Amino acid sequence: MPELPEVESVRRSLSELVTGKEIKKVTVHWPKIIKHPLTYEQFQDALQGQVIREIQRRGKFLIFQLDEYSLVSHLRMEGNYSLQDEKDEPDKHTHILFHFMDGSTLFYRDVRKFGTMHLFAAGTENNVLPLAKLGPEPFSEECTLAYLQKKLGKTDRLIKAALLDQTIVTGLGNIYVDEVLIRSRIHPERVSKTLTKDEILTLQKEMKETLLESIEAGGSSVHSYMNSHGLSGTYQERLKVYGRKGEPCPFCGTLIEKIKVAGRGTHFCPACQTPEP
Repeated sequence: MPELPEVESVRRSLSELVTGKEIKKVTVHWPKIIKHPLTYEQFQDALQGQVIREIQRRGKFLIFQLDEYSLVSHLRMEGNYSLQDEKDEPDKHTHILFHFMDGSTLFYRDVRKFGTMHLFAAGTENNVLPLAKLGPEPFSEECTLAYLQKKLGKTDRLIKAALLDQTIVTGLGNIYVDEVLIRSRIHPERVSKTLTKDEILTLQKEMKETLLESIEAGGSSVHSYMNSHGLSGTYQERLKVYGRKGEPCPFCGTLIEKIKVAGRGTHFCPACQTPEP
């Protein structure tokens, strides 16, 4: 699933491609992607004549700011956007087409059909689900040391599970939680409330730096991800532990291990990340 850096890369490429374009019509081939409004016909009708003014992002969600609406899009596992000529034929995995007045068409393609789209009145999107319950991003002003101490200090959940919880901090997924924890020297099975102030301070720092480094590298293309220009990211070449089971830890040389934590495959170094505080 694309995480914050990958979605930010998509946002940047989409902004270059479609900002300012007027929607002539929308074609929906797989209505289940549309979660709000209740019918895809309402979705199609509302978007006709709307201009894409800006594309924003919150956590892993893209937000298309239109004249009267905010379109909230979650790519989930394999959703992706690409700008095509209106004469191009979509394949069977292209489920929504945004036809523009200038003759171009934005294809939304999703092999697994897990992606979602919500359409709200402009300016209301943050007050309702799916955005309403999201926690702050790691580099937002709200994600302070005091905030993290409060959230982590009162839960018995394992730190891996807590960091995956988008209501605590939004934007981190399986890849970057593993990377943040190895860089912070914190075992993924540590109980969250056992973390010290210094450990949480390190965690806060590494969350910011890891995500910002990945954004600058265009994200991690460890599966099928690419941005809307069709380009892959390169941060996978700099990953410390994720996907590196059996390889030497870049910090100490101990072989990286893989276990399951919070139902997710989890990579860690048994020497750098000890289970006890």
